[in-house]
Amino acid sequence: MARMGDTLQKLEATIRGRRGADPASSYVAKLFAKGRPKIAQKLGEEAVETVIAALSGDRDEVIGEAADLVFHLTVLLAELDIPLADVLAELERREGVSGLVEKASRPKD
Repeated sequence: MARMGDTLQKLEATIRGRRGADPASSYVAKLFAKGRPKIAQKLGEEAVETVIAALSGDRDEVIGEAADLVFHLTVLLAELDIPLADVLAELERREGVSGLVEKASRPKD
């Protein structure tokens, strides 16, 4: 079994590498060609599908939808030029901090 970090790094590299590819030959390139709104829409759709799968209680369906969700999140992050390492660093920063404390420390809009 691959290490989680290795898998995410490979996924990110593949997505970034396909950014300039021919949209006719690459789903990722097609998403990039359609732009940020379409990428964000796809991420939202996958999030909803993940929730529906979770409520159905079907473990395999949740795993599949969660993979789609992570994939489309990685595409959106690449579109925004945000490395996965930055997201992982933020998760590490939050490690050991109560979720309630962390949320209370965020700036109020």
